[in-house]
Amino acid sequence: MSTRSASVAARGLLPEGRLAGPMPWVIAIMTFLTVLAAAAGLSLGGAVSGLGQQLAGRLTIQIVEANPDARERQAAGALAELAHLSAVTNFTRIDDARMQALLEPWLGHDGLSTDLPVPVLIDVTLAKGDARDVADVAQAIRTIAPSALVQPHAQWLGPLQGLLGTLQWLSVGLVGLMAAAMASAVVLAARAALNTHRATIDVMHLMGATDRQVARLFQRRAGLDALFGSLMGFTGGIVIILFIAHRLAAVGAALFDQGGLGWIDWLVIIFVPGGAVLLAVVTARATVLRALARML
Repeated sequence: MSTRSASVAARGLLPEGRLAGPMPWVIAIMTFLTVLAAAAGLSLGGAVSGLGQQLAGRLTIQIVEANPDARERQAAGALAELAHLSAVTNFTRIDDARMQALLEPWLGHDGLSTDLPVPVLIDVTLAKGDARDVADVAQAIRTIAPSALVQPHAQWLGPLQGLLGTLQWLSVGLVGLMAAAMASAVVLAARAALNTHRATIDVMHLMGATDRQVARLFQRRAGLDALFGSLMGFTGGIVIILFIAHRLAAVGAALFDQGGLGWIDWLVIIFVPGGAVLLAVVTARATVLRALARML
């Protein structure tokens, strides 16, 4: 079968035009959602990793004492004891100015007074951060400051880490679901074109065209539709990602900083349009070859 005949057959079998038919728009929507889901999953993965590093070996000591003199004595003793503990690599007392800044959104400027007993907070970093080291530090501090509260960061940030991990796997599942939906759309489009132009395909077979030549026409059309559709969806997805990143940067939360996209994440996202084209081409070819084998 000549190249000119194949070209004429391709125009007869499948609609010409870059945006002809619903397929490019369907793929654009699927690609748009896939880009957003992939970006969300990669960003949540970075947040989980960063939060895990923050939780490792971090704890906070609160010295709650109404008497200011006793509170200061216990704080000084706790700082001295922390300096001698081998499991402690770093510790910092939260100064009064920062404590006032932390409490002002809750108590208001007028609610902060010198008569209000504000606890002493000490941020501690451990070398290993296992349960035994935390217990040893807690025991050593409570002998000096009986009213002290030792709280590992994993105790109150652990559930948040679990939630972010669950959302990350949900994003991965959505990417897989979008890929399956895109493949299903290509299968339906290929089968519909085969049923519509079955007579033309029979004529092509009589002219000497093989199943692979016919399948090549369908996969070429599917590849072009996927290319234009995925580029549209990818462009829209990138615009939304940049807009959300700009809004999150205005918030300035540390958790959002941990969840930023790295250059490897961007490479994965950039691969989405190419993956959509490859998926459409392979699916169209396999569908047409299987259908033609059943027709003969």
